[in-house]
Amino acid sequence: MAERIVAYCGLICTNCPAYVATQNDDMAALAQVAEQWSKEFGAVLTAQDCICDGCIGEGRKIGHCSECGVRLCAVERGVTNCAHCTEYEGCETLDGFLKFVPDARAILEQIRLSL
Repeated sequence: MAERIVAYCGLICTNCPAYVATQNDDMAALAQVAEQWSKEFGAVLTAQDCICDGCIGEGRKIGHCSECGVRLCAVERGVTNCAHCTEYEGCETLDGFLKFVPDARAILEQIRLSL
């Protein structure tokens, strides 16, 4: 299994069903992810849209990565993830996202404590 990949926002890429299916080259699982996420997010997604090698690095990215405000900001700032950002406290972009995924906030807070 791959080493844990923490996305810029604090989500764990290596726990994501799209990442796991991509790494296993499992198009049927990617199709299931696409179907689930299409319903969940009110979008029309295909298995191809869900191919992802993780938020960090140069690999293939899920379609949303190109428009994710958190990711775009972190890449521009050159931080490992948002926990490493000098403007972490009070960041409206990050805070808006983390309202929906408090587990990601906990991950980022753990990282900040270790810095």
